[in-house]
Amino acid sequence: MNKVFINNIQKFMPNEPVCNNEMEEYLGYIGGKKSKAKNIVLRSNGIKRRFYVMEKGTQKPLFSNAQLTANAIKLLENENFSLKDLQTLSCGTTTPDQLMPNHTLMVQGELGISGIETLSASGICLSGINALKYIYYGIKAGELHNGISTGSEVSSMVLSARNFKEESNHKELEKHPGIEFEKDFLRWMLSDGAGAMLIQDRPNKNGLSLEIKWIDILSYAGEMPICMYSGCEVDENDVATSWRAYEQQEVMQKSLLGVKQNVKLLNENIIEYTVTKPMLSIKEKRDLKEESINYFLPHYSSTFFRDKVYEGMKKAGLEIPFEKWFTNLVEFGNTGSASMYIMLEELFNSGKLKRGDTLLCYIPESGRFSTAFMYLEVV
Repeated sequence: MNKVFINNIQKFMPNEPVCNNEMEEYLGYIGGKKSKAKNIVLRSNGIKRRFYVMEKGTQKPLFSNAQLTANAIKLLENENFSLKDLQTLSCGTTTPDQLMPNHTLMVQGELGISGIETLSASGICLSGINALKYIYYGIKAGELHNGISTGSEVSSMVLSARNFKEESNHKELEKHPGIEFEKDFLRWMLSDGAGAMLIQDRPNKNGLSLEIKWIDILSYAGEMPICMYSGCEVDENDVATSWRAYEQQEVMQKSLLGVKQNVKLLNENIIEYTVTKPMLSIKEKRDLKEESINYFLPHYSSTFFRDKVYEGMKKAGLEIPFEKWFTNLVEFGNTGSASMYIMLEELFNSGKLKRGDTLLCYIPESGRFSTAFMYLEVV
């Protein structure tokens, strides 16, 4: 089996950073009023700035998801690698620009390259790591020599106030202005950005590479209900009904194409099902010990979960002190499937890593409770 190496990581963040007090100037005011949930959610998540593809004041997109992703990929080209030599492109996102064609084909079109293999990974936060694992498998099996994987999001387009106009107006008639907290909550949690990795079957001749030792992905959808969703309505019995089953007016009034989070279900289960339970299994399978980890890169949506992740890992028998943690959530926001790419890009290019260092990456997904852990070694 071939070894697999990450030889370059780049990110592309759209426009200028957006501070907390500017957010509604980009996302818009639902029903013309300031959100009551905004300050409460921001105090909890600890995020100080983020990036949006939208123009301030107009809600006009200045980048599509495909363009955002292509811009990150173009930064991978250098004297050692040209896109004309690319064999496979594998892209993950929660927020494609369209239902079809798939996201990767649109990114490929932006790049203007042909005759390559492609894969488009759908889902939520795990779509970026699933895209990476496809190339990891291909190189490990000897079918590929190189590939590029990406994670990208344009959440602001989904969170824009104009998408909730019908729901807000409809509720206003019922004397309940605004939208449900489960939707408003996410407007202050999610951000835009793209990351890209060049993966090859040999390390860089000069400089550092990250050898992918293993990637373990586990889903608990067989025992857990839907927690985060879009394009459907979930009733009190956890039965989902597709937006296609509704009249067009109902789709708009219910904002079924928006994103919704069952916050109570999330808080009660996210640590058990994405940290403790899977880590108990992975720790035994991989003989993982705290002393064999130099850096822990956790993707969590909010600093609210920081101590909870620590306690969840400790409960699983893998207590990692905070001095080993690396995250940039506060500065870049929660970019979903792009978050791990954006974290790794900063650390990889920071000059801090040295040969022999090991990195444990944690990527959870609350859609129906799934998780991934990835172990890398600096070579």
